[in-house]
Amino acid sequence: MDSKPSLAKVAPLEAVLFDVDGTLCDSDPFHHEAFRIMLQEIGFKGGVPISDEFFIENIAGKHNDDVAKALFPDDLPRGLKFCQEKEEMYIRLAFEKLKALDGLYKVKKWIEDRGLKRAAVTNAPRPNAEFMISQVGLADFFDAVIIGGECEHFKPHPAPYLKALEVLKVSKDHTIIFEDSVSGIKAGVAAEMPVVGISTRNPEQLLMEAKPTFLIKDYEDPKLWAALEELDKLKA
Repeated sequence: MDSKPSLAKVAPLEAVLFDVDGTLCDSDPFHHEAFRIMLQEIGFKGGVPISDEFFIENIAGKHNDDVAKALFPDDLPRGLKFCQEKEEMYIRLAFEKLKALDGLYKVKKWIEDRGLKRAAVTNAPRPNAEFMISQVGLADFFDAVIIGGECEHFKPHPAPYLKALEVLKVSKDHTIIFEDSVSGIKAGVAAEMPVVGISTRNPEQLLMEAKPTFLIKDYEDPKLWAALEELDKLKA
């Protein structure tokens, strides 16, 4: 891993794109719990609770279409219905319990102070994305909310990130992305933008295989602030 992470190549910065789940808030435990409860209820894999590894490999960061295929390979309609019901349970479990990632409001202020454009870009269904954004108090922060399922393709395809550039009218050469999943990092890298990976829940080794520019623990990470400070100096 680069000892001195840099975002210098995007100077002057015009826009910042954020994933939502695991990037704005630590939502995976609520998703995991919803899947665990509902899969146990139907006797999935003999009723044995799903492991962290199973969750990371088959569910985390993925669009519900892909999750449905992984869980119900022989009955996709059932899988899609199951995932829809799981989203409703997730909202019930997460209501008023979601916490913003450490340092998120500090980054928010940094972005606002510099008048940068910003969008949320997510594989979550729109009701869930808007629920999470509002739970962490960012309902008025984003210029746009791009939903993977409303694009031609969802992450790990670059389409949602390319759509965000189009909507914000900004260049990929002056935009950075924050992402916490392998699927999301791959989407950002394929869209040819620097991706700052956040190791909220997913193993660092897995995230690094998707080739982020660098990894941070959360938005308080000194590595991030050193890179943002460098951007400010280049602008000056």
